Amino acid sequence: MKKSLIALAAVAASGAAFAQSSVTVYGVVDTSIAVVKGQDSVSGMLNSGAATSRLGFRGVEDLGNGLKANFVLEGEVQPDDGTAGGLNFRRQSTVGLAGSFGEVRLGRALTASYNAVSRYDMFGTVGLGSTLAWNGTQTGYQNRSNNMISYISPKFSGFGVGIDYGFGEQQENRTARYAGIGATYDNGPLSLGLGYDKANNGLAVTGTEDLTTWQLGGSYDLSVVKLAAFYKETKYKEIATGDSEKLKTWNLGVSAPVGAAGVVKAAYNHYKLSDSSAKAQQFSLGYVHNLSKRTALYSTYAFLKNKDGAAFTLNGAFAGAGLTDSGKQQGLQVGVRHAF
Repeated sequence: MKKSLIALAAVAASGAAFAQSSVTVYGVVDTSIAVVKGQDSVSGMLNSGAATSRLGFRGVEDLGNGLKANFVLEGEVQPDDGTAGGLNFRRQSTVGLAGSFGEVRLGRALTASYNAVSRYDMFGTVGLGSTLAWNGTQTGYQNRSNNMISYISPKFSGFGVGIDYGFGEQQENRTARYAGIGATYDNGPLSLGLGYDKANNGLAVTGTEDLTTWQLGGSYDLSVVKLAAFYKETKYKEIATGDSEKLKTWNLGVSAPVGAAGVVKAAYNHYKLSDSSAKAQQFSLGYVHNLSKRTALYSTYAFLKNKDGAAFTLNGAFAGAGLTDSGKQQGLQVGVRHAF
């Protein structure tokens, strides 16, 4: 259960006190028992199989006339060994103002382009079954930006837009600069999303490439079954030489309710590099059983097959598992997720 607290701050010099409207402490604890098999078989505990484990603080102050101030500080935690990376707030650290005009916020956060399309991954971009489309380690794409100013519009007949600009904070601001936009449409069973972003020298694995990404996706809920799909294309341009290549990803997903508390889901991902014949296919199958609104049990099986020199691995897989000689890897995880 989310717990709302009244936060008071006293200023000793003046004795004045200021009250915020509310502060909410929230979080997710998610961990699983998993086995991943490639060249070797490795078993153990994997975090964040259904949702990223986190601890966060969210505050809102009503300023009157429809204007509100807000902040979010959110950090990732690792339930398997209790570490929290020093409990930094790199998942989100923003302050902003919101009103009838929408919301303006400053700081580090997920980008609007990512938010618009990533929601069509049936496995929520976490766990062995999730897509690698936004895996920063394997694709260079980063779904957050530092030093970012963001505008999120209100919804107009189901349409919404988000615009982001991340300052490079270098002598030449082009270095590590980010700019992106995301547009969404949600109306009843239909949902659509479109995103575009460009990251200058900083969002690539090597830090020597500029990344330009466009992506689109959608879903339709038929009640008895939900269908989803997305396409993502990232262009990597080598700064020194001007050479470029593209990574193209497309995904098909389906989910269906099972009884009153269960959901079964499946997804197919295809990855292709443009400058070679390297490619990979991924199949995922999962089941979630909700014990309550906040607690769920889940199981996921995923199979990945690389071809023609590709070397992708399942998202979050144990590094020691590796790939078989034919470029295959598979994994199974069973876990529990609790939100508060």
